[in-house]
Amino acid sequence: MSTSSASPKTAHELHRALGYTGSTAIVIGTIIGSGIFLVPHDVAQQVGSVEALMLVWVIGGALSLAGSLSLAELGTANPAAGGIYVYLRDAYGKLFAFLYGWALLLVINSGSIATLAVAFGIYSTTFLPLSPLEQKLVAVGAVILLTLVNILGVRKGAAVQTIFSLAKLAGLAVIMGAALFSRHFVPVQATHRLPALQTTASSFGVALIGVLWAYEGWHMLSFAAGEVKNPSRVLPRSYLVGTLVVIAVYLGANLAYLHVLPLPALAEHQRVAAKTMEILAGPRGATFVAALILCSIFGAINGTVLGGPRAYFAMARDGVFFPAVGRVHPRYATPAAALLIQGVWSILLASTGTYKQLYTYVIFTGWLFYAAAAFAVVVLRRKNPNLERPYRVWGYPVVPIAFTAAALTIVANALVRSPMESGIGLILVLAGVPIFLLWGRKAAASRKLENRN
Repeated sequence: MSTSSASPKTAHELHRALGYTGSTAIVIGTIIGSGIFLVPHDVAQQVGSVEALMLVWVIGGALSLAGSLSLAELGTANPAAGGIYVYLRDAYGKLFAFLYGWALLLVINSGSIATLAVAFGIYSTTFLPLSPLEQKLVAVGAVILLTLVNILGVRKGAAVQTIFSLAKLAGLAVIMGAALFSRHFVPVQATHRLPALQTTASSFGVALIGVLWAYEGWHMLSFAAGEVKNPSRVLPRSYLVGTLVVIAVYLGANLAYLHVLPLPALAEHQRVAAKTMEILAGPRGATFVAALILCSIFGAINGTVLGGPRAYFAMARDGVFFPAVGRVHPRYATPAAALLIQGVWSILLASTGTYKQLYTYVIFTGWLFYAAAAFAVVVLRRKNPNLERPYRVWGYPVVPIAFTAAALTIVANALVRSPMESGIGLILVLAGVPIFLLWGRKAAASRKLENRN
């Protein structure tokens, strides 16, 4: 639709252009990053049996599904751009929601982009002899490219997500097929015993935290809910199918690794996917995995670039961020200013390396907000009992409460294991309080001036 034919309302709103395929690709593509290629090693170091290892991945998947289906109820009841920010605002008020948006822009989302981009530059050295400076330039180039793609339209961003989601699923299918059906290889024998001879409640919990990191990203679709066609049908299906596909792929990948690397060997080799394919196909196999990881990281960057700006857009519409960030591009119907701000800040974090420390400090607070978002299902059912809910989360209230408990466990674990870093992280997030109050005063002054005029 051209801007000349758009109505005044639609010209200033994000367009509902995301279908079922694009929405599901956002779920799959932002969950599958680099975790499945590395985390199985960390899990193997904490468990004492194959059964315990697989159980950790099943429970981690079930909890992630509980979180995504909780967001599906919230998204169908209020299918607006901004996702978790909007749900937190409706349940707990503007200040709590602003602190999430502040942390999202400061580090959680921008830091994720920076982390993935730097990893993309590092893995690019498998194919190109890059100096450290050139690796940073590749990282910056990836952020610039994907920011521009997403400015040009949500459909273009979703198309990139779909292509790379299919590519990474195909690549993982190749690994699983080669490992599970090949008969001409000798499984690797470990040189040491398992670090954990038996699985304890404590070690299982540590392993579960690692697995939940691997499932991170299931919430990203919520940010783009305002651009999903027929959200009452598409959102629940995309969350459900996307998360189930990832669970199936993760379980299949672990079985494939174990077929080539028995549990003690899995605990010894950190790059389990590369080691598996090296055994099965030699150096070409390891190169294939490096290409697959690059593809996977690129797709994860794109999904993260696409999602976060919708929260900043919603913040601006609420009067707690720069007004320009709440404007829709007249030609591309995207939150272009929000995408640019996120892109510039992510590039700064990636190029200076400051994201590393900030990310360590603040990332755990993301799980505090995830817990609050899932529990918002319970809060809003009591707060707004008559609100139309086209989809109601299965197993209510057990499902949202179970996820809330798991997310709070991660937060508590971070506070216990890293009290200084966690304390600094909380201070950085709470630094948003005076900024919120400043925006409130500015908005009130603007309203007074408008009333006088």
